Amino acid sequence: MARKLKTFQTSLVFYDLAVAAPSMKAALEAWGAGSNLFHQGVAKESDDPDVVAATMSKPGVVLKRPAGSNGRFGEHADLPSDLGAGNSGTRPQKRRSKPPKRMAPKISDTAARKAAADFDKEQKRREAERRREEAARPKDRELREKATAKAQAALDTAEREHAKRAADFQAEAEAIEKRSRAEDDRWEKERERLQAALRRAGLN
Repeated sequence: MARKLKTFQTSLVFYDLAVAAPSMKAALEAWGAGSNLFHQGVAKESDDPDVVAATMSKPGVVLKRPAGSNGRFGEHADLPSDLGAGNSGTRPQKRRSKPPKRMAPKISDTAARKAAADFDKEQKRREAERRREEAARPKDRELREKATAKAQAALDTAEREHAKRAADFQAEAEAIEKRSRAEDDRWEKERERLQAALRRAGLN
């Protein structure tokens, strides 16, 4: 059976956050908090009727509004409009007095059950998405490893081919150098023979 939902509220950096959840632990998980904000005094259960109505309409979904504002909570919110006001040199405006606190409207059992069921549905959707992502990680890793191995094999093959060609070129160069030296030796002997013949012809 789905647990009854409560509305929890906190402030993180630039936004006020609110969520309908069955417990403080579930609220902290929805906010992605790494510590117990309730023990730190920065999170609480809210009975503000507008906040309760907004969160119960989207159970399990974190709603937000600019920090310190009295605006409506929604899935998207702009940054606070007074960021950096402390450097403007102007005196801050006096904060308006808050209207008398209204009690949260009593939620019917039918609405409460529907909100709790919607919360469970949202949690199951998130859990299913998380499982899909976890299941995809090994496959993605396997594909990356195969692609890496293929690229490495291609590189190794290319390096071996290059080394073979370089060795062939080196052998050809050494053979040409050897033939060149042999030709130089042959020519030196042939030149000496011809010069000797030329000298003998001049003496006759």
